[in-house]
Amino acid sequence: MVLGAIVSIQVGAAVATELFSEIGPAGVVFMRALVSAVLLVAIWRPSFRIPREHVRITLLFGVALTGMNLAFYESIDRIPLGTAVTFEFIGPLSVALITSRRRRDWTWAGMAAVGIVLLTGGIGGGDLDPLGVGLALVAGFFWGSYILLGKRVGRQASGGKRLAVAMTISAVLTAPFGIADGGIELLGPEVLAVGIAVGLLSSALPFSLEMEAMRRLPSSVFGVMMSLEPAVAATVGFVLLGQGLIPREGLAILLVVAASAGALRSNRAPAPVEP
Repeated sequence: MVLGAIVSIQVGAAVATELFSEIGPAGVVFMRALVSAVLLVAIWRPSFRIPREHVRITLLFGVALTGMNLAFYESIDRIPLGTAVTFEFIGPLSVALITSRRRRDWTWAGMAAVGIVLLTGGIGGGDLDPLGVGLALVAGFFWGSYILLGKRVGRQASGGKRLAVAMTISAVLTAPFGIADGGIELLGPEVLAVGIAVGLLSSALPFSLEMEAMRRLPSSVFGVMMSLEPAVAATVGFVLLGQGLIPREGLAILLVVAASAGALRSNRAPAPVEP
């Protein structure tokens, strides 16, 4: 289930890139958020009458979702999918390290740092789009925020009820960007069909699989398996998008995967679920 969720998310991202030339990254994010919100609301049937003391956290949760997805999709419009996910995964890794009290976990931080330096071609080097790298890191920041906020939101409502509300907020927040980017093309039959597929592959299906997997696996095991995401993203990028990796970049991704697996297994940080 975990591997299926990871593959589904990355295939959804790869499919989404095919729409960038027609409706832009923001248009794709809007369609994904809208489809996901409709599906999650239909599945979980949440109440939108949220207690006053929970409103702020729920709004921040929606903002984190919006920032994470907008920044990530703008990033993969500029740099390869596997590379973007590797940079983005610094967010969950940072959460794991910050919440850890074990000194040895800083070994994992050093390993990840070496991987990032290799991925960028050295300090000041490499041929990656700097804006693409920066957006991937911003997405990582929001992903880390999403994890921390999600832990608090999870205590306030059962199942995915509050996530459904947050995804609805995200759809509303992304609407101005998506409509400005996609315009009338958003209503094209082919665009709508692909947009629905992206919503299913990137949110509805993987979220359902992850929810079931977390019921069956220890959180440490689940976290270690999720750390495979950069490697899976690189594979999907190669197979579906023809985005190859040179040996240095492959080694960099493996270092970040190993660092993430080590850090996530040795502490109790929330697992890095990405809806």
